[in-house]
Amino acid sequence: METEEQSRNRFQSELEFVQCLANPNYLNFLAQRGFLRERPFINYLKYLLYWKEPEYAKFLKYPHCLHMLELLQYEHFRKELVNAQCAKFIDEQQLLHWQHYSRKRTRLQQALAEQQPMQQQPPPHGNAAAK
Repeated sequence: METEEQSRNRFQSELEFVQCLANPNYLNFLAQRGFLRERPFINYLKYLLYWKEPEYAKFLKYPHCLHMLELLQYEHFRKELVNAQCAKFIDEQQLLHWQHYSRKRTRLQQALAEQQPMQQQPPPHGNAAAK
Protein backbone atom coordinates (compact mmCIF):
# COMPACT_ATOMS: atom_id res chain seq x y z
CA MET A 1 0.00 0.00 0.00
CA GLU A 2 1.33 3.41 -1.00
CA THR A 3 1.58 6.12 1.67
CA GLU A 4 0.28 9.61 1.01
CA GLU A 5 3.83 10.93 0.67
CA GLN A 6 4.77 8.17 -1.78
CA SER A 7 1.64 8.90 -3.78
CA ARG A 8 2.47 12.62 -3.87
CA ASN A 9 6.06 11.87 -4.97
CA ARG A 10 4.86 9.52 -7.71
CA PHE A 11 2.37 12.13 -8.91
CA GLN A 12 5.06 14.80 -9.06
CA SER A 13 7.57 12.51 -10.79
CA GLU A 14 5.05 11.40 -13.40
CA LEU A 15 3.92 15.00 -13.94
CA GLU A 16 7.50 16.12 -14.57
CA PHE A 17 8.23 13.17 -16.85
CA VAL A 18 5.06 13.62 -18.93
CA GLN A 19 5.88 17.28 -19.45
CA CYS A 20 9.39 16.37 -20.59
CA LEU A 21 7.73 14.53 -23.48
CA ALA A 22 6.89 17.91 -25.03
CA ASN A 23 10.61 18.32 -25.79
CA PRO A 24 11.47 16.66 -29.14
CA ASN A 25 15.18 16.71 -28.29
CA TYR A 26 14.48 14.68 -25.15
CA LEU A 27 12.41 12.24 -27.22
CA ASN A 28 15.32 11.93 -29.64
CA PHE A 29 17.63 11.24 -26.68
CA LEU A 30 15.30 8.48 -25.42
CA ALA A 31 15.06 6.96 -28.90
CA GLN A 32 18.81 7.00 -29.50
CA ARG A 33 19.42 5.28 -26.15
CA GLY A 34 16.93 2.54 -27.03
CA PHE A 35 14.31 3.30 -24.40
CA LEU A 36 11.55 3.61 -27.01
CA ARG A 37 12.16 0.01 -28.11
CA GLU A 38 11.88 -1.51 -24.63
CA ARG A 39 8.52 -3.14 -23.85
CA PRO A 40 8.45 -2.03 -20.17
CA PHE A 41 9.04 1.59 -21.22
CA ILE A 42 6.36 1.37 -23.93
CA ASN A 43 3.96 -0.02 -21.34
CA TYR A 44 4.83 2.86 -19.04
CA LEU A 45 3.99 5.33 -21.81
CA LYS A 46 0.64 3.60 -22.23
CA TYR A 47 0.03 3.81 -18.48
CA LEU A 48 0.73 7.55 -18.56
CA LEU A 49 -2.24 8.17 -20.86
CA TYR A 50 -4.28 8.84 -17.73
CA TRP A 51 -2.80 12.36 -17.88
CA LYS A 52 -5.23 13.10 -20.72
CA GLU A 53 -8.10 13.02 -18.23
CA PRO A 54 -9.21 16.55 -17.25
CA GLU A 55 -8.65 15.99 -13.53
CA TYR A 56 -4.95 15.37 -14.27
CA ALA A 57 -4.43 17.49 -17.40
CA LYS A 58 -5.26 20.64 -15.44
CA PHE A 59 -1.87 20.33 -13.69
CA LEU A 60 0.14 20.42 -16.93
CA LYS A 61 2.05 23.56 -17.87
CA TYR A 62 2.95 22.17 -21.29
CA PRO A 63 -0.21 20.56 -22.68
CA HIS A 64 1.59 19.83 -25.94
CA CYS A 65 3.15 16.90 -24.10
CA LEU A 66 -0.20 15.09 -24.32
CA HIS A 67 -0.03 15.11 -28.10
CA MET A 68 3.49 13.69 -27.96
CA LEU A 69 2.37 11.06 -25.45
CA GLU A 70 -0.37 10.05 -27.87
CA LEU A 71 2.08 9.86 -30.79
CA LEU A 72 4.48 7.77 -28.70
CA GLN A 73 1.86 5.03 -28.64
CA TYR A 74 2.71 4.36 -32.31
CA GLU A 75 5.74 2.25 -33.15
CA HIS A 76 6.43 4.11 -36.39
CA PHE A 77 6.67 7.44 -34.54
CA ARG A 78 8.96 5.95 -31.89
CA LYS A 79 11.26 4.58 -34.62
CA GLU A 80 11.40 7.91 -36.47
CA LEU A 81 12.52 9.75 -33.35
CA VAL A 82 15.95 8.13 -33.59
CA ASN A 83 16.58 10.47 -36.52
CA ALA A 84 17.77 13.88 -35.29
CA GLN A 85 16.15 15.49 -38.35
CA CYS A 86 12.78 14.22 -37.20
CA ALA A 87 13.25 15.80 -33.76
CA LYS A 88 14.42 19.03 -35.39
CA PHE A 89 11.35 19.11 -37.64
CA ILE A 90 9.02 18.60 -34.66
CA ASP A 91 10.87 21.30 -32.72
CA GLU A 92 10.48 23.75 -35.61
CA GLN A 93 6.78 22.92 -35.99
CA GLN A 94 6.20 23.50 -32.27
CA LEU A 95 7.93 26.87 -32.50
CA LEU A 96 5.80 27.89 -35.48
CA HIS A 97 2.65 26.77 -33.67
CA TRP A 98 3.52 28.73 -30.53
CA GLN A 99 4.39 31.86 -32.54
CA HIS A 100 1.11 31.67 -34.48
CA TYR A 101 -0.87 30.94 -31.32
CA SER A 102 0.74 33.86 -29.49
CA ARG A 103 0.00 36.31 -32.31
CA LYS A 104 -3.55 35.03 -32.72
CA ARG A 105 -4.19 35.23 -28.97
CA THR A 106 -2.82 38.79 -28.82
CA ARG A 107 -5.11 39.87 -31.66
CA LEU A 108 -8.09 38.23 -29.97
CA GLN A 109 -7.32 39.93 -26.65
CA GLN A 110 -6.99 43.31 -28.40
CA ALA A 111 -10.32 42.81 -30.16
CA LEU A 112 -12.00 41.91 -26.88
CA ALA A 113 -10.47 44.92 -25.14
CA GLU A 114 -11.79 47.20 -27.90
CA GLN A 115 -15.28 45.71 -27.59
CA GLN A 116 -15.49 45.99 -23.80
CA PRO A 117 -15.39 49.81 -23.54
CA MET A 118 -18.27 49.91 -26.02
CA GLN A 119 -20.25 47.42 -23.96
CA GLN A 120 -19.54 49.21 -20.67
CA GLN A 121 -20.82 52.63 -21.81
CA PRO A 122 -24.24 53.43 -20.41
CA PRO A 123 -27.07 53.60 -22.95
CA PRO A 124 -27.83 57.14 -24.13
CA HIS A 125 -30.31 58.98 -21.91
CA GLY A 126 -33.56 60.05 -23.48
CA ASN A 127 -32.75 63.79 -23.19
CA ALA A 128 -29.17 63.33 -24.44
CA ALA A 129 -30.40 61.65 -27.59
CA ALA A 130 -32.73 64.58 -28.32
CA LYS A 131 -29.97 67.21 -28.19
